[in-house]
Amino acid sequence: MILLFLENFKISLSAVFANKTRSILTALGIIIGISSVTLMGTLISGLDRSFESSMSWLGKDILYVSRYEWFSRMDWWEVRNRPKMLPEYVDKIRERSQYAMAVAPVMQRGASLSHEDKETRTEIFGTNEEYMATISTDIANGRFFTRNEDRSGSRVVVIGDGISEAFFGDQDPIGKYIKIDKMKFRVIGVLEKQGKFLGLFSVDKQAILPFGAYKRIFSRRGWMRLSVKVPPEKLEEGLDEITSVMRHIRGLRPNEKNDFAINQTKAFEAQYNTLKIAIGGTGVFITLLSLIVGGIGIMNIMFVSVKERTREIGVRKAIGATSGMIMGQFLMEAVTICLFAGSIGIFLAYVISFFINMFFPSTLPFGLSIAAMLMSMMVGIISGLIPSYRAAKLDPIESLRYE
Repeated sequence: MILLFLENFKISLSAVFANKTRSILTALGIIIGISSVTLMGTLISGLDRSFESSMSWLGKDILYVSRYEWFSRMDWWEVRNRPKMLPEYVDKIRERSQYAMAVAPVMQRGASLSHEDKETRTEIFGTNEEYMATISTDIANGRFFTRNEDRSGSRVVVIGDGISEAFFGDQDPIGKYIKIDKMKFRVIGVLEKQGKFLGLFSVDKQAILPFGAYKRIFSRRGWMRLSVKVPPEKLEEGLDEITSVMRHIRGLRPNEKNDFAINQTKAFEAQYNTLKIAIGGTGVFITLLSLIVGGIGIMNIMFVSVKERTREIGVRKAIGATSGMIMGQFLMEAVTICLFAGSIGIFLAYVISFFINMFFPSTLPFGLSIAAMLMSMMVGIISGLIPSYRAAKLDPIESLRYE
């Protein structure tokens, strides 16, 4: 049985390489289809890893209280006219909430950062000493600012790893000064390296200031949200409680709508799943279309091959080859073409994903490569089945007479 398999495989290779151009053109649809499904899976796999990493940075147990809903479809003027978040809400939430483990006001705006002759523009954040409890990042070097530094408005700053590398290289930045919009701040800490958020933009290029200093210097610019950490196992209860507390703080009547938003990572998850379905659906459509076209091409070329080798089939049957052996030979030839096409498709997908990974996260899972090869084999079996059956049923006498 093994010898028969090897013999059929050897004959298939000879037939494929005897007509290289025809085989490559026939396999083109399969190559495109396998490349498409592999690239789609590669992109989704990279997106999944990036998404999980980004969501862990945002924190699934953090409630973001703001004027705006993430991905909101509400009327813009209605949202714009909502009252702003106020710093005094922090103490009120602490006093009235039993689930709030940490409450941090976060103001944000763009600013110019410089050190000696180096300059960059990035986002700066003004917050309090509880901010570190609301993110999943630690201090890699130095420390975070204290409550006293916040209340006194000290000009100290914690910078991201990207700012540290750009301004100081291998030097220790602790104790050195940088300028934020031409005002000097002393570096007291550096955050751990985090990479890119959703693979799109770096979160390592940020600067965090005490809320007191931010308010005094940049109070008229930027916007504010509140980050509230709640116990992970009490997320829904915490959401309901913070909503009730905020309604009470705002003085809303029972029949009035919320004039604030409480955002969670679920909003990102919903948008991400929509994006993933769109990518997957597009990839599946292109893949199926390419594989159907490729399968029809292989079936057509196998019919031609059977016709061209009719006399050879008659000779083989005359010297004892069974119908099963003939069918196996031509089926093996169709599968061989698809295997070569699948290998080329996976190789192309790997090369393309390597370049894509320079700009966007993409990883090629080993399991996906195996699945793609099995898919190409399945196309070969299906498209080669009818031509192989026809070859197996040819009459040996008639085949020997064929010119």
